[in-house]
Amino acid sequence: MIDEREQDAAVKAGHRRIWASGDYAAVAAQVIPQLGATLVRAARVGPGDRVLDVAAGTGNAALPAARAGAEVVATDLTPELLATGLALAGREGLTLTWEQADAEALPYADGEFDRVLSCVGVMFAPRHRVAADELLRVCRPGGTIGLVNWTPQGFVGQLFAAMRPFVPPPPPGAQPPPLWGDEEHVRALFGDRIDALTLGRDAVVVTRFATPAEFRDFFAAYYGPTVAVYRANADDPERTAALDRTLIDLAAQHLDDGVMRWEYLLVTARRA
Repeated sequence: MIDEREQDAAVKAGHRRIWASGDYAAVAAQVIPQLGATLVRAARVGPGDRVLDVAAGTGNAALPAARAGAEVVATDLTPELLATGLALAGREGLTLTWEQADAEALPYADGEFDRVLSCVGVMFAPRHRVAADELLRVCRPGGTIGLVNWTPQGFVGQLFAAMRPFVPPPPPGAQPPPLWGDEEHVRALFGDRIDALTLGRDAVVVTRFATPAEFRDFFAAYYGPTVAVYRANADDPERTAALDRTLIDLAAQHLDDGVMRWEYLLVTARRA
């Protein structure tokens, strides 16, 4: 019988494999290039701030935070993403610290950071309460937590819902990532441990895809979760064809003259 620690290790190893597949840097650069900078501005990151970017990927928020003059630590569960982020920072002459770390068990002291950020990253940690507790723990009292999370109702939330029938059920205790885009869920996670909470919905304008099929092809090749779903169904041509139709139909509902709007929830909160 597998104990909880072994199960957790297996889940995290699966997450690393998923996000190491494809090319997340291409997604970040070609589809959502301004999203991290939006978060950095909302969190009022400035020179001298000590910033932690949790589930940083290839640096969605970490790189613009460094450009703003902050002292940045970028963490992620997936070392391949960190290596790409390090290379991107080097091309710009930016100095950041890149460290492999689990969002549910951050290796930092209580209150170590002035700003704790995550741009469509921490939402994918399976245990939301545990991840929220860690964000709060490492943020100093009076410091800022800033998040961008895809909403359940928005395009990416619908994408994950559409892919759900094609993947095995999640492990016990895992919560759907887009729940982090629900205002009441975020309030419940943080409770009275924060004040000055601001929750606002907006949308990133995506102009990368001319047709629904182009979206399907790009995400099937580059976005880790979609790559993983296609691999899981690779031996079943009928299911693969059904997955193709599902993604094309979803994209067609959201694509208007080459433009898509992907809704997200922008969260800023002061640590009480």
